[in-house]
Amino acid sequence: MPARVRSTNLASPKPEPGGKPYATGIDKRPVPSIEVFAPGPSYGDGPGVVADHVGDEQHHGGAHKAVYAYAREELDHWERELSRGLSDGTFGENLTTEGIDLEALLVNQRIRVGDDVVLEVSVARTPCSTFAGHLGERGWLRRFTERGRCGVYLRVVAPGTVRAGDAVEVLEPPDHDVDMRVAFAAAMGDDEAAARVVAAGCLPRMYHDRLAARLRARG
Repeated sequence: MPARVRSTNLASPKPEPGGKPYATGIDKRPVPSIEVFAPGPSYGDGPGVVADHVGDEQHHGGAHKAVYAYAREELDHWERELSRGLSDGTFGENLTTEGIDLEALLVNQRIRVGDDVVLEVSVARTPCSTFAGHLGERGWLRRFTERGRCGVYLRVVAPGTVRAGDAVEVLEPPDHDVDMRVAFAAAMGDDEAAARVVAAGCLPRMYHDRLAARLRARG
């Protein structure tokens, strides 16, 4: 199957399931297209998708988490595992993809979407209590982590309109071999993976420093 955007999704804000004092944007619903742009560097600068919603501004939004993509193939896997339907956007993704192994993309890998939009693989999604509460599945954070398929956060390099059905083209790779599976394992506590990521120097400074400090602390 050619790599493509199956669905473009925007938040349908709802109360944060753990009772936190904000509406969460994790529940996203398909729309015909979305407009993507590069927001400011900080989480509080908001998402890189026009009319999307970020509730937890301490951990979401900003240039390195401008757009989130997740594969339909993985949603299909979890439908089988959980014995329930999962519509496009259920995992909070702005882009539901088909025909591309997102976690095999290298950190800082660029992809072209449609004719004009260029996105860049940024950092791993780390599952949180809002995600667990949204799905309502026992042991969800552990199960999601063990699967090792976190999707990808993306920076916006060239802004524009992304439409359902747009082709996805993987562009020239960066000069390291750290893919999103390794980056996710590192973020979730795997020190061997963290050492690879730190050695590659491929993450934004804050994320790099966090992993380097953890490795130093563990001797």
